[in-house]
Amino acid sequence: MTKHIKTTLALGLMASTALTGAALAQDKTVTIASWGGSYQEAQSKALFEPAAENTGIEVKQETYGGMSDVRLQVSSGQVTLDIVASGSGSASRAAAEGLLEPLDYDVIDVSTFYPGLYSDYCIGGDVFSVVAAWNTDTYGDAGPQNWADFFDTEKFPGTRAYRGTVSGALEPALMADGVAPEDVYEVLSSEDGIERALDKIRELKPHIAVFWSSGAQHAQLMKDGEVDMTTGWNGRFDNAAKDGGKVSYTFNQALLDYDCFAIPKGAPNKDTAMEFLAEISKAEYQDDLPKYITYGPTNKAAYETGEISAEVAASLPSSPENAAKQLPISLDWYAEWEQVAAEMYQEMLTE
Repeated sequence: MTKHIKTTLALGLMASTALTGAALAQDKTVTIASWGGSYQEAQSKALFEPAAENTGIEVKQETYGGMSDVRLQVSSGQVTLDIVASGSGSASRAAAEGLLEPLDYDVIDVSTFYPGLYSDYCIGGDVFSVVAAWNTDTYGDAGPQNWADFFDTEKFPGTRAYRGTVSGALEPALMADGVAPEDVYEVLSSEDGIERALDKIRELKPHIAVFWSSGAQHAQLMKDGEVDMTTGWNGRFDNAAKDGGKVSYTFNQALLDYDCFAIPKGAPNKDTAMEFLAEISKAEYQDDLPKYITYGPTNKAAYETGEISAEVAASLPSSPENAAKQLPISLDWYAEWEQVAAEMYQEMLTE
C-alpha cells in the first residue's frame, strides 16, 4: 500500500470519526427550565448557548414556576425537564423530599468552586442578593438603608411590593423587628418565631400593593414606577436601571444567596444533563455572566480569567466588601422549615 493511499485512508477515517462524534453529540438533547426575563436571557447568552455550541448538545429552554412544577412532574411520573434553575433553599428542600437526582462530581469539576456553593443535589450557578430597592424619583438617593427603614411607613411613606412566597420573605421581617442578623435563623426555628415574622409583614400589608411572583415582575414594577420600594434580586434591578428605571438598592442587611442547577428525579436525559452541567460550571462560561446581569460566579477561577474587571467585581454580591454586609441564607433552615413556613405564609396572604 502506498504512503499516499495510507494517508488518504487515515484522513478519511479521522473525518468519519469526527462526523460520527458530531452526529452522536447532535443526538443529545437537554431541556432546561429557568425563570425567564433578563435572568434567563443572561444565562442563555453566557452559559446555555455557548455550551451548546461547544458540546453539540441541543438545548431546549422553558420557563417554569419553581420546584412546585418539579414536584408535580416527579409525583406524576411525567418528567420532561432535565435541568432546572433553583434557589438554593428550595433545592435543599426538594432534595430532602427525594425530588432530585444526586450529582456526579466525578463528572462535574468543583475543585475551584467556593466552599458551600454546591451540594449533593444542586450545583451553584451564580451568587445573588435579596435587597431592599427603592424608586429614586420618590426618595432620591436617601432610600431605605436597612429592613427597619423598609418597614417604616412613616419615615418612608409610599407603596411596597413584597415576595408572594416564603423564600427570602421572613428574614427581612425579623431584622426589621429588631432581631440581629446572626440570630435570625435561631428565632425562625420555631413556629412562634415564624409567626413573629408574619406579624411584622401583617403590619406592612396595608401598604403592600403587590406580592410579586417573579424577578421579571418585581423589576418591571420598579421600571414602570408602580411601587415606591420592593424586595427583590439585585441583578434584576441593575438591568432595570440600565433600561431607564429609576431604581437603587443597598446591600446592607441583604440576604446573600445562590442559584443552582439541579436534575429532577427521573429526568429523561440524566447523563447528558450531567455532562452539560459539567460544561457550564467551567470558569470560561461563568466569567461571562456578569456581562449580562450583576450576579457573581460560584467558580472562583472565573475571577482569574481576566474577563471580570476589578470595577465589575466590586459591584457583585460576592465581593468581600458587599458580602460582609449581608446575611448568608441558611440551607439547613430551608431544608427543615420551609414547608411549614410556606403553609403559614400562604395563610397570611389569604387573610
